[in-house]
Amino acid sequence: MQVLLAGATGAIGRPLIRALTAHGHAVTAIVRNPANHGLVRELGAEPVTADVLDREGLLRALDGVRADAVIHQATALRDAKPQRRIPADDPTGLLRTVGSAHLLEAAELVGARRFLTQSLILGYGYRDHGTVPLTERDTFGVYDGGVADEVVRACVSAEEQAFAAAGLEAIALRYGLFYGPGAFSDLFGDMMRKRQPVGPRGEGGVNSWLHVEDAAAATVAALERGVAGRAYNLADDTPITWGEFFRLVRHSKQAPRPIRLPLWLVRLGVPYIAALMGDTSMRISSELAHAELGWQPRYSSVADGLAAG
Repeated sequence: MQVLLAGATGAIGRPLIRALTAHGHAVTAIVRNPANHGLVRELGAEPVTADVLDREGLLRALDGVRADAVIHQATALRDAKPQRRIPADDPTGLLRTVGSAHLLEAAELVGARRFLTQSLILGYGYRDHGTVPLTERDTFGVYDGGVADEVVRACVSAEEQAFAAAGLEAIALRYGLFYGPGAFSDLFGDMMRKRQPVGPRGEGGVNSWLHVEDAAAATVAALERGVAGRAYNLADDTPITWGEFFRLVRHSKQAPRPIRLPLWLVRLGVPYIAALMGDTSMRISSELAHAELGWQPRYSSVADGLAAG
């Protein structure tokens, strides 16, 4: 297929371009910064300069472009700063709400028939979900009035907009927490080396993870074999606590012992991190993706993925 990709230079975008081209797909990559054109071409895609949040500029830049599918992987997580509340105009949130609307218009313009959007397992809600693995049959979009509701709301918006678009085969990809190059493991490894606090003390909540290479492979599988109107959970086989994640990252990066603060202090300073690491536990089932996409993670655990480098 001819694929139009937004978010081409992010943690998942880079391995995704390689995975798409390895499967014979041609990729046109939306790039906000022209300085990244060389990188995108090196990865195997053809860049087009546009900002997903600039509707007129995006549609103008894509005039004459043709694509069979659009994949929305645009985020602004690398630019995120710790803050007490996630505002309604949070950049990544806007990319999932306003950006989704613009990319759906772009899909119509370029003649695409399939649309894949990035979602997150955190859209199930920031709370303790117990020990039974969550499936796609569980309620997605649970709000508790807390500091993380904007993240949930943005994920729900991205999915609902895609599924409501007429004439498109829409698929939502509910990824586990990313680790690997450019993702959480690199971020926290750098913070450990700089002696910056990485989170609260204790084991924290249990979460499901996904290596960025496995995320890319799952995305290609969904592009080729995904059922229109479906959401797919995509995570590895081994949910772990944040305490275990930090130990694995420290060992992998040969970093100093991480600085971790009392949960009450993290809750006071950065409530979102306390909600994510202290309050949220979820174990994710990816059985639907295994059955319908024929996808299995290459790395069954964070330990395996980090050990592989």
